Amino acid sequence: MAVSRIARRFTLCAALLAAVGTACSAPGSTSSNTSTEGPIKIAVVNAQSGQLSSLGQWEWKGAKLAADEWNGKGGINGRQIQLDVFDDQGDPTVGTNLARKISSEGYLAMIGTAESAVTVAMIPILQQAKIPNITSGQSPAIVAAKSPFAFLNGPTSTTYDETLAKYLVDGKGLKKIALITNNGSFGKGERDAFTKALAARGVTPVDDQIVTTDQKDFSAALTSIRQKAPDVLFVGTEEVEAGLIVKQARELGLTATIAGAAPMGTPVYLTTAGTANVEGTVVSSPYLSNDTSDASRAFAQAYQKAFNEEAELHGAKAYDGANIVFTALKNSNVATGSGLADAIRGTKYPGLLGNFAYDETGVGIHATAIGIIKSGKLVAEQAS
Repeated sequence: MAVSRIARRFTLCAALLAAVGTACSAPGSTSSNTSTEGPIKIAVVNAQSGQLSSLGQWEWKGAKLAADEWNGKGGINGRQIQLDVFDDQGDPTVGTNLARKISSEGYLAMIGTAESAVTVAMIPILQQAKIPNITSGQSPAIVAAKSPFAFLNGPTSTTYDETLAKYLVDGKGLKKIALITNNGSFGKGERDAFTKALAARGVTPVDDQIVTTDQKDFSAALTSIRQKAPDVLFVGTEEVEAGLIVKQARELGLTATIAGAAPMGTPVYLTTAGTANVEGTVVSSPYLSNDTSDASRAFAQAYQKAFNEEAELHGAKAYDGANIVFTALKNSNVATGSGLADAIRGTKYPGLLGNFAYDETGVGIHATAIGIIKSGKLVAEQAS
């Protein structure tokens, strides 16, 4: 009898230990996210408050539109997509805490962020948890992290700024170029990429000013630039800061052509700087307008209907990124961890930004086009 009771107790303890072991499996491991029932949990991480909140709200809406379309057609393998948004406040420390939260709560993938510095901070945690992340950041530092779980839903700064240098220097013969960038991941990526593109053409900037990410007064840097009388002022900062820089540059009498990448094509840049001040801005972007194709027109119409506002680049990027993740989930029968990362890497997707085909770096698209702001609208530059 005693032996029988001991045996039963041993069997019960073993069963309990097995259950606890399963419940405590590492996030992203084979046993943690293998449920075949209930919603498919996807996290969207972006700034929903603070100076970069416009980016985060565009991204959330683009991803939500994609999820609503999939759910309206029955979801993935009959399961609905549960899209949860988290506010990283544009802060890398907040981002790392959110990465830990996401990795412990059964999310299969993450969409976001639009802020390169936050993305870079989150990558190690997401990689350890084996949670694929498709980001709208464009800093080459994201690629340099070499995570097999990190993917971009647009080009890196290298592509943006090579296109810009080709247009300005090769096409227009403009070589007297000044730079103003910030010291964040985005600004550093922009400065490094553009100066490299200029150096390949034998061009050295006449001035190279670096400001902080939270700076509001740029008079000292812009006065220095004005003294060099550049033909072009390259701005490598996010939307609000870029708008403030250009507004103050014009107030100081700087008449140089303004040039930059994705932030310069957004309505926030235009409204912050003022329509008159942004006239003629040269923009390198993979998504110049909502009227470049049947697909962009359909997206813009659906976005307007869903959110009662005009779509733009960041919403389009998140829409593409979300659709790539959902397609990979469908094609892989809702794989998790490394299986899902492999499925994303193998996904060929005809997106709003172009035809995505991922390489070993996690970059799926390698082209941008040139647009010019005319009368408050970004329009495609006609090939000469």
